[in-house]
Amino acid sequence: MGLVLNELKRLELDEDTIVILWGDHGWNLGDHKLWCKHVTFETALRTPLIIKVPGKTKGETTNAITEYIDIYPSLAELVGVGVPNTVEGQSFVPVLDGKQQEKDWAVSKFKDAVTLIKGDLFYTEWTKDDGVAYARMLFDHKTDPLELDNLAEKPEYEALVKELAIELRQKWGKDFLTQ
Repeated sequence: MGLVLNELKRLELDEDTIVILWGDHGWNLGDHKLWCKHVTFETALRTPLIIKVPGKTKGETTNAITEYIDIYPSLAELVGVGVPNTVEGQSFVPVLDGKQQEKDWAVSKFKDAVTLIKGDLFYTEWTKDDGVAYARMLFDHKTDPLELDNLAEKPEYEALVKELAIELRQKWGKDFLTQ
């Protein structure tokens, strides 16, 4: 990455070029007794996203939640191109400007499992083709960063699980059940 940035500088393109580096999702290397990457735990869902925007980014880091579908609308906003109505992502340019972004959630799906990440909460449902859940997990990273205590089946979290289930369905995308 450093070589690319240095070459852009040498060619005097660094002030006119947006650079985005993102990578594949993580691996469970024994976490949760798993040796794989296709799961809904944070160890597999967290991904690198590094952005250099001339005049905007100066090496800051953020814990803002974003999704890869947010890259296109963000780039479009940065270069002044309109975004088609069919795009479901939302621009994260406010984060680059040091502001709070409106979107504070992400959704991830693998096979029957779909996860809503919202703040410190990771809520996952395994759903049938019609969207009906047959299993659930809920972890609060504030109190359980290793995701060892599934709160979804505990009576005191029943209302929160219902609320997150509704929100998950609102945010999983209009074509979710047709794919």
